Amino acid sequence: MEASRERAAVPAAIVAALVLLATACLRVHVQRGGGSAASAVSAARDSAAFREVRELLEHGARAWNAGDLDGFVSDYAAAATFVTATRVVRGRAAIRQLYSRRFEPGATRDSLHFEQLEVDVLGRDELNAIAYYVLQRGDSVTARGPTSLVMRRMSGRWYIVHDHSS
Repeated sequence: MEASRERAAVPAAIVAALVLLATACLRVHVQRGGGSAASAVSAARDSAAFREVRELLEHGARAWNAGDLDGFVSDYAAAATFVTATRVVRGRAAIRQLYSRRFEPGATRDSLHFEQLEVDVLGRDELNAIAYYVLQRGDSVTARGPTSLVMRRMSGRWYIVHDHSS
């Protein structure tokens, strides 16, 4: 009787460990830049998803700052949606059109960077990233606001499929 209880306890412990591992793999919450969740997830800050999203945002900011509109919108999926404070824009071409005035010769386009990045892995090939975009002219911040980006991995790289920026 004692031996059968020990045999039953081993599989239960393995199942419990697998459930915990699966839960951790399905939902990795990563935060950069303060907040109470930062200490709880500090070990996960440099996860592959976090690094890849940070690199994608840095790529977009570099393209923006260099005046490369096509490079900037290349991180959007072809059928992406972009939600602004006043409307919904559908498709990479329409998103490109939305930004095109800022990239015309002589147009004012402040320097872009992102702060306080958080990455929430939703599934193997889907995640939500939250950050603050910051536009700066010299030492002055001209605009700052939250952005929520749903991303999907397609053809081996992440693309923005839904962008909600305020």
